[in-house]
Amino acid sequence: MSRQPQPLQPGDRVQLAAASSALQPEALERLEDGISLLESWGLVVEPHPQPLRSWGYLAGRDAERGADLQAAAPLLACVRGGWGSARLLEDPAAPWQRASANPQWLLGFSDVTSLLWARQAAGIAGGIHGPMLTSLAGEPAWSQERLRQLLFGEPLPALDGEGWSAGVAEGPLLVGNLTVATHLLGTAHLPTLKGAVLVLEDVGEAPYRLDRMLTQWRLCGALQQLAGIGLGSFSGCDQEHSGFGLEQVLRERTANLGIPVLAGLAVGHDPGNAALPLGWRARLDAERGQLELLQP
Repeated sequence: MSRQPQPLQPGDRVQLAAASSALQPEALERLEDGISLLESWGLVVEPHPQPLRSWGYLAGRDAERGADLQAAAPLLACVRGGWGSARLLEDPAAPWQRASANPQWLLGFSDVTSLLWARQAAGIAGGIHGPMLTSLAGEPAWSQERLRQLLFGEPLPALDGEGWSAGVAEGPLLVGNLTVATHLLGTAHLPTLKGAVLVLEDVGEAPYRLDRMLTQWRLCGALQQLAGIGLGSFSGCDQEHSGFGLEQVLRERTANLGIPVLAGLAVGHDPGNAALPLGWRARLDAERGQLELLQP
């Protein structure tokens, strides 16, 4: 694993990456609000030259979106999610897929899981699963402050959750969207799962779809490698389907793995998306109901 990026300082530059779906005009104000928040922390945000760039449903052609990830600023902040990041992994020679002498932070979640996990698999530190620039201003104050603390190298409080399967686990932290991460199974872009503390979230998936994905993880032995599992928000996934609801599916698919499970973490598409750094050592304590970050 490459060395961690240095904590940010006032005056450091931020560059924007539109690596996924195209930004719609009505979201420009939310983007500007997110930029304003970063600027209030003393950071210098370089505006994206084409915030409404598009190619079909994507934020530009693959080469254009990949070029955004080559920016050399200390913080690379993703504009939005949707779909498209995984397409950029087809070019193994892309400069952003190689460790740099000047490591940088990469911020995003949802579709950006592809980029965060690919970098982690390649041994590149600095991935942060946290708010996009178009969602940052809508986050509660504690979530915004948590991101600032992480970027500026300050201690982070533990996250509270509800223990479903008792126990305590420690290991490198891996955080991502279940749907996006499932499509990385069997590829070279899946980080090492052995001994990891995995936190998953999702949005808009019916319980049977979550069942199908988690079953795939079980069938290929992925869940069985973990030290512990954390579950964030599953927004819009609580519709009942033939008698099986969201919680029932999540409990049943994680209950007999013999590892601690901590649910209800403030991570995901609901406001209150706590920033978490990939690769840092974490302690998941289902007895106390807490996820705590240890040393990077």
